[in-house]
Amino acid sequence: MAKMHVKKGDTVKVISGKDKGKQGVILEAFPKKSRVLVEGINIVKKHAKPSQDNPQGGILNQEAPIHSSNVMPIDPKSGEPTRVGYKVENGKKVRIAKKSGESLDK
Repeated sequence: MAKMHVKKGDTVKVISGKDKGKQGVILEAFPKKSRVLVEGINIVKKHAKPSQDNPQGGILNQEAPIHSSNVMPIDPKSGEPTRVGYKVENGKKVRIAKKSGESLDK
């Protein structure tokens, strides 16, 4: 299983692909596939058959996962995309922003 530099709840900026430059919050992470689901990014049309919870059916817009290498976390200090570093603080490994040195973990 691949270790990912981002996780659920992080605010990220898309650095490549059709949604380059957009920002969003990670809704879900799929570490085995190295993919993330970002709010409002990579919107695709899904054809849905009528069902119990959606009796109308039709075409729905929803987010599709994108590769984690195409997103960068936002630095909490400057609001710019940053690379991720790791540091051990009181026996715990925490993620830090390379640009400012701020912690990315809450």
